[in-house]
Amino acid sequence: MRVLFLIPGSGATQLQAMPAVAATAGQLGASVQVACPQAQVSIWKLLPAVEKVIPYSFDTGASLADWANLLGSVREPDFQLCLNLASGWPIDLLLSLTHIPTRIATGGFSATVRVPANGTVVAGAVNGSSPSTSGWPNQQFESWLRPLEIPLDAEAFRLRLKPKALEAAAAALPAGDGPLLLLAPRPEAAAATDWAAAHWQALPETIRARLPNLRVVTAPAGATPQELAAQVAAVDVVLSSDPIITELALLTATPLVALGRSSDSLPPRQGVKGIGTPGSLDQLSIAEVLLALGMA
Repeated sequence: MRVLFLIPGSGATQLQAMPAVAATAGQLGASVQVACPQAQVSIWKLLPAVEKVIPYSFDTGASLADWANLLGSVREPDFQLCLNLASGWPIDLLLSLTHIPTRIATGGFSATVRVPANGTVVAGAVNGSSPSTSGWPNQQFESWLRPLEIPLDAEAFRLRLKPKALEAAAAALPAGDGPLLLLAPRPEAAAATDWAAAHWQALPETIRARLPNLRVVTAPAGATPQELAAQVAAVDVVLSSDPIITELALLTATPLVALGRSSDSLPPRQGVKGIGTPGSLDQLSIAEVLLALGMA
């Protein structure tokens, strides 16, 4: 069986979808392909169950050539199922030109099964609102799998990283036997909405006043998703406002304090905490972060 996922959105969105994609591949014994934005293609190398990734710009900037290329890629294999997280008439037109018999979406004229906001699956319906945005996004994909009778336990999913990648990450860590903290501020382009740069800089020394042997690392610039995942898995705790690092910490079961995330948007797992309000992280004090890290 061949399954197609159409997943627009950021790298964090792609990572949030991984448990559902893995469950689909495993439960159906399916060959899975994913269409996602070009910038996110490398993220899917983290999931061996995905046999092919098709780059596509889901925004309004997609050209006719891009659309035709996606159509050709989709029509070539014999897909039996499509889970379409995108929207808009170009995608609906594309899917209607394929022979995929089951097309699950929140709406659109190409959908054969719709997943509305309340999570109740409606066959043949073509209009409706998007699913609720509250709750842990990884588990919310359960409603998409319900028509297929595929159970989803997103909390049980873990990335399986290659031993060589883990060994390389461990070899690059600072020497010593003290606890290892990974600091992951938001990317530079979003720095204006992040926790104050002065706080990021002052935090390690504040902690070392209590734990002199503390080791601190930061995510390397230009690292691949595989390298980032291995580094995250190698540390003791992550303090992150970077959406990618936050999701990787969750998928590798690394203890995490996520800045700008509410508790209901995170799994109810020991060692995982959300603190601060998006857009107001500048009001967050070092003392509050220390408390969340258990170092107050």
